[in-house]
Amino acid sequence: MKNFDIDPFIVMDIIRESRMFDDSIHFEVGEPDIKPSPKVIEMMANKLQESFGYTESKGIYPLREKISEFYKKKYNLKIDPERIIVTMGTSSAFSLAFSLLCQKDEYIAFSDPTYPCYKNIAKILKTNFISIHVDKTTNYQITADMLKNKKIKALLISSPANPTGTIYDKNNLADLANYCEKNGIYLISDEIYHGLVYENFKEYSALEFNENAIVINGFSKYFCMPGIRAGWIILPESLIRMGEILQQNMFISAPTISQYAGIAAFDYEYLNYVKTVYEKRRDFLYNELKDIFKIETVPQGGFYIWANCEDYTDNSYEFCKKILKDIKVAITPGIDFGKNNTDKYIRFAFTREITHMKGGVERLKKYLLN
Repeated sequence: MKNFDIDPFIVMDIIRESRMFDDSIHFEVGEPDIKPSPKVIEMMANKLQESFGYTESKGIYPLREKISEFYKKKYNLKIDPERIIVTMGTSSAFSLAFSLLCQKDEYIAFSDPTYPCYKNIAKILKTNFISIHVDKTTNYQITADMLKNKKIKALLISSPANPTGTIYDKNNLADLANYCEKNGIYLISDEIYHGLVYENFKEYSALEFNENAIVINGFSKYFCMPGIRAGWIILPESLIRMGEILQQNMFISAPTISQYAGIAAFDYEYLNYVKTVYEKRRDFLYNELKDIFKIETVPQGGFYIWANCEDYTDNSYEFCKKILKDIKVAITPGIDFGKNNTDKYIRFAFTREITHMKGGVERLKKYLLN
């Protein structure tokens, strides 16, 4: 058997163990509990009556048109549908991007802490990478200064970010886009949590500042369809054909019924409802947790809170295991997200109803504060 040297996704182990107990409280899973728009359900029910096979590898054109319209409506960007490839979730989109961009001796960079699958996909594909340490001093954002003297082919950023919920501000994103363009670096922007942005904060697409940016998004978070396994990647013109060829050979195409579901998912009235629900949940959980843990950054988007737990432990993994065992509260240890002091942090997801989360907060307060 090959040795891929990839790290386990610890949160999946916690999810499995927590489901052994009927009274578990779930803060661990980054999976929406809200159903998708009723229009999605109706579309899928109708399409289940049909017989269909593969689609073209780039995805059905009506869906790519819908995605293009989304960029016009949300960012006032004109994106040719031909630049869009519909993927099997964002995971396959990252696989395409890494395969497209980096040769044997070239490197991709991303932050630490960050979404753990970035480095594991890179390892599987034998793509070299470097991790750039970020912290509260830059609101967990990479800055252009951090890239100086680093020989990289691509930079991958996430905004809003997992696990911190922070958003790249306009000036910093513009600076990064400009630096990458001037230095021949591909900028890859993971925008999966776009739409889930709260208060007066605003998310910007990397394509607003660099027309050659590679943007990845999907239907699992904002659109509430994690099991659909559909997403998309927007490529610069120079990479479209090779991206299509890779898609043909690696994945053939995204699931047909999922693509039709995607067409119906752009129900903007319903999506506004989704955002409102998660903002209320964020407000509740943040206000409760800040009395228990040090929270250095208020989550601006997504559905996570990155909490410092060093008042209680210097081993976030053992801490989360003990809390699950003792009071049946499931939390994700920070070490899932990198090595940059992550043993001192834990991640809470506010993907359950407030009444459910309230029970977990009460258990934590009694367990940790009394």
